[in-house]
Amino acid sequence: MPRILTPGLLDLVADRFKALSDPARLRLLSALRDGERTVSELVEATELSQANASKHLALLHTLGFVKRRREGSWTYYALGDRDVMRLCDLMCGRIEAEVEQRARMLG
Repeated sequence: MPRILTPGLLDLVADRFKALSDPARLRLLSALRDGERTVSELVEATELSQANASKHLALLHTLGFVKRRREGSWTYYALGDRDVMRLCDLMCGRIEAEVEQRARMLG
């Protein structure tokens, strides 16, 4: 059964898609695909500055895309819900299909 897309709900959906439209945020999420990591590990994996990574992680946390836990002076981040990676995989599959279709058309 389709959801009723009220203006308020559409605004919330748009906010989530805006958050996912930033390549740095997608790199952070991708780096968390295999499990939790510290901010330092995420900085190394994504080549973002610590300040930039922290800014993006804060937004991703606010929107529920990531969760965090503190252990001593370390903060660990993990995916808040694996559905976000399913969404990324869906879009990657779509892009691959488009590339294949264009290659067939040009080949």
